[in-house]
Amino acid sequence: MGIIGGAIACGSIRFSESQDKSDNKLVIPPMKPSDASLARIKTSGLNPIAALREFDYGKVSQENGRTVREFELTAKTKTVKLDAANDFITWNVNDRVPGPTLRATEGDRVRIAFSNQAGHSHSLHFHGEHPSEMDGVKPIRNGAATIYEFDAKPYGVHLYHCHIAPVARHIGKGLYGMFIVDPPTPRPPADEIVLIMAGYDTNGDGRNEMYAFNGLPHFYMQQPIAVQQNQLLRLYVLNMIEFDPVATFHVHANMFQVYRTGRSMTPSEKTDVITMGTAERHILELKYRFTGKYMFHPHQDAIAEAGCMGLFDVVA
Repeated sequence: MGIIGGAIACGSIRFSESQDKSDNKLVIPPMKPSDASLARIKTSGLNPIAALREFDYGKVSQENGRTVREFELTAKTKTVKLDAANDFITWNVNDRVPGPTLRATEGDRVRIAFSNQAGHSHSLHFHGEHPSEMDGVKPIRNGAATIYEFDAKPYGVHLYHCHIAPVARHIGKGLYGMFIVDPPTPRPPADEIVLIMAGYDTNGDGRNEMYAFNGLPHFYMQQPIAVQQNQLLRLYVLNMIEFDPVATFHVHANMFQVYRTGRSMTPSEKTDVITMGTAERHILELKYRFTGKYMFHPHQDAIAEAGCMGLFDVVA
């Protein structure tokens, strides 16, 4: 991992151009993880700090005058430590829960090389428009591989997940991620942050005992997300909680503009809480006028108190 033009890079994964401080005068405050947060990342096997602002644009090339983005995704199995008392066997993408956030521009050709090394049959189903043979519902057995290829459209916030029955179990064990298709005309520069809500059925009873943003319960309460005062904040929020019919997303002491499914360039409403069914996702935009720490969480308090809660740390 290295620093390129003020952005963190690792292979094909890096911050989006709209987050480049030198180009757009944005200020992305460093997270400055505490020793406890670093220790938890190391012992858990998950990194919610990277999940926040890390986007995978793929290996980019030109074919017949159009942009092609190639991604390599592998289904794997890994035991993660959710907290001191709970280990959880995940089925995941690239050893991450959630999987990497893939990003393209509407009209790009997307080519995904998918390999299954997770011990069970899996697949990757992408939301959006594509031919039926690319729909990702055919099982890919353990040890096999396939290629999904389609045009990135329509623009908006989409997702990908395993579609092998029982789907709720495969998603609940970690086989999901976000897929952002940017509009041809870029959105205004903003500090862009991914927040994916999910649950963990730790005892196999078909109910969630723990919940998290970006994989690790309670992490952003222990390690608040640093954001800049009076700067546009663009949240890509996705609800991937299985076994619960809905979850809300709420911010304290502020209101956000709602771009439903990211399918519009103009907001549909302004509120401080929005209800989301499983797989529902939106772009939410806001600015914080005052410095300090502000909570965000589902307004189902049992979900929030079981791990799906965090803080924005607004700095001057």
